[in-house]
Amino acid sequence: MWRRGPGADDGPVTEIITGLFMSPLEILALLSALALVVVRWLPPAARPRTTVAAGAVLLLSVLVLGVTGLRWQLLPVLAGAALVLPFVLAPLRRRRTGRSAWRARWWLALPGSLACAGLIAGGPVSAWAFPVPVFPEPTGEFAVGTRVLQWTDQQRPETFTPDPADRRTVVVQLWYPAQQSPAGTPRAQYLGRTEDEARTVSAALARGVGLPDFLVDGVPHARSRSVFDAPVAGGGERFPVVLFSPGSGGVRTQNTAWAEELASHGYLVAALDHPYDSAAVVLADGRTVTTETSSSGDAEQDEQLAAGWTAVRAADLGFVLTQLDGLGRAGSGDPLTGRLDTGRAAVTGHSMGGAAALQAARQDRRFRAVVDLDGFPHGPASPALDRPALAMTQALTGATDARYLPRLTEALAASTATSYRLTVPGAAHLSFMDGPLYLPPVPAIVGSLGRTRSPRVVAGATLAFLDATLRDRPGDLAGALSAYGSLTVRSPGGGG
Repeated sequence: MWRRGPGADDGPVTEIITGLFMSPLEILALLSALALVVVRWLPPAARPRTTVAAGAVLLLSVLVLGVTGLRWQLLPVLAGAALVLPFVLAPLRRRRTGRSAWRARWWLALPGSLACAGLIAGGPVSAWAFPVPVFPEPTGEFAVGTRVLQWTDQQRPETFTPDPADRRTVVVQLWYPAQQSPAGTPRAQYLGRTEDEARTVSAALARGVGLPDFLVDGVPHARSRSVFDAPVAGGGERFPVVLFSPGSGGVRTQNTAWAEELASHGYLVAALDHPYDSAAVVLADGRTVTTETSSSGDAEQDEQLAAGWTAVRAADLGFVLTQLDGLGRAGSGDPLTGRLDTGRAAVTGHSMGGAAALQAARQDRRFRAVVDLDGFPHGPASPALDRPALAMTQALTGATDARYLPRLTEALAASTATSYRLTVPGAAHLSFMDGPLYLPPVPAIVGSLGRTRSPRVVAGATLAFLDATLRDRPGDLAGALSAYGSLTVRSPGGGG
């Protein structure tokens, strides 16, 4: 339903106001609709002028919104205005024709006015429940640039297709420290390189969780805080590398706020789409690959399936690190040549991506650290993890998943390096991604940390861990992590 015209990306009349979840034009439409409801209760002399002014403002607002993008959240506002409009226009027509006006008694008009006002109030309530996400401003010293790459691993067949000649292809989005862009430079669109790609991905994500597409049709039109293809930051500093794997059915952009925060502090973040696992992956040739993974309903079989998918993801992560190493080497001709320090690399992931990160760290010694964001450890627990690990989770109980805590504890206890399990109070599974920015703030869905605090907490704890493990910055890591929740530290050999 939302359509944008050229140049409407960040215009002052269409940009969503933080905290109000509506744009200035939508607020004008809302206020003018409410004014039409109030007309009946104004002094007689003020009613004609108020009716004309409110009707004109409503009409102009809707016309402009029809061009720049009319959200479904405004439909209750328009419905309430449409219901009340005949009653406020009738006295004007009678006055013009000289006929005597009949007005319903106040006790008859009051229920109708309250009903229309309640309907109109549904507009801001629905905008609050399903907002266009407003991304937090990164707190680091760097501006953030982003770009999208696609690589094919000629050594690996694509196991999700029957074609023996098909090779595994991954799409990767980079967020990196960048030079400050000139004022007015458009920010990167969320969920895709283009509006069409963002719409495709948004619809696929909605279908994946059983939501109608229209409920989140504003999400693809959000703008993040990064700039596509922004020049790399000057100074010659080499950036540690952080790879990220999304959750089951998730997409490379699902942790954009987290990635931008890390990049603003001097890290290069590379997030992967895993074709046939991610909800929708738009390839360079225009093809869209949708998910082929699904559960069987049998717990034992599903664990085997998940272990297989996790292995594919872990191989994807190792392949991408190899590609990034080549990208940063002299002679590649890439803007990032000489700027990537793949000798200081961490692997991270959310949910199933967290399991893939643990597997990748076990198999590939190039990864110096691993971060698991609320991910159940699928697959084999051997060899033992010999890299520092941070497992960040919601509060785990038997009701959450009776197997989750024992399996995670087993994986961390077997580690030959120090591991940290951080329980974030008030978090839910979707608190560890961008979900709190655009889903209803229901604790069971996105936790109770709040829309702004959720990404800050997850990114803050991640930064504390990465600064200590990749940059060897001195300080009390356990103390820094404890500021974000309840911490358990396991030293090498299984000590707690």
